[in-house]
Amino acid sequence: MLETELKQLAGELRLKTLELYKMANAGHIGCSMSCLDLMIGSLVKQKRDSEVFILSKGHAAAALYTCLNHLGEISDDTLQTFYKNDTTLPAHPAPNKHTGIPFATGSLGHGLPIATGIAKANQLSGEDALTFVLMSDGETNEGTTWEALHFAVNNQLDQLVVLIDRNRLQGFGHTQDILGDSADPRKYEVLGADVVEIDGHDIATIIQTIEQLRTQRNGKPKVVVANTIKGKGISYMENRMEWHYLPMSADLYAQAQKDVIEAYQLSVEHVL
Repeated sequence: MLETELKQLAGELRLKTLELYKMANAGHIGCSMSCLDLMIGSLVKQKRDSEVFILSKGHAAAALYTCLNHLGEISDDTLQTFYKNDTTLPAHPAPNKHTGIPFATGSLGHGLPIATGIAKANQLSGEDALTFVLMSDGETNEGTTWEALHFAVNNQLDQLVVLIDRNRLQGFGHTQDILGDSADPRKYEVLGADVVEIDGHDIATIIQTIEQLRTQRNGKPKVVVANTIKGKGISYMENRMEWHYLPMSADLYAQAQKDVIEAYQLSVEHVL
């Protein structure tokens, strides 16, 4: 029953996220679809009130806003202002407006250093709280990723949970062809982190993984390498680099809705 409910939630939040992108005639759709299930498993289902979640890949902001709306942190009326003038929900997350968005992100490579600092502060103050940061695999090209991880390992920040959305595509091509696979789990194992490789679209597994990591206070930061599909759930977007950028026409939006309804076994009422 739980898996059925999680699948329905994943479909419903996909439809809502697609609606935001169509309303704004904006891009970055594919990257939101690849990490939405990770957000559901961590931010929606596992994060506690005392904990912090940072979306480092800020270009997937619409997925974050949709999840925070589901949690009641962003109202329906505010959600409808996405991408509009004077909005508190711009194309990349902006700070100081919503509790669930503590820092501005989108300039890649900043989220992990910030999360590492929060985890260090919690360690010093004795706070029993996880710090989550969701990164893209392309973002692991950034030098700050490796500086922050070295710091996390050296300081034994075992309350830090790094979620890597490994969809193997970035802004200009396949990650393997740009700087190589910098999201390879073996790199993080060598560095000294606790590493788990999972299916990033299996929400039940994501939840279970985080539950297990909570109990592993072994002096090692946690890295979850989640294998995902860019554009997950939408036939013409899956594994297509151009959907990092393109907006949807009316026909493509209708097709996307249809694909999600069928893939996630939703009723037609979900689009009304």
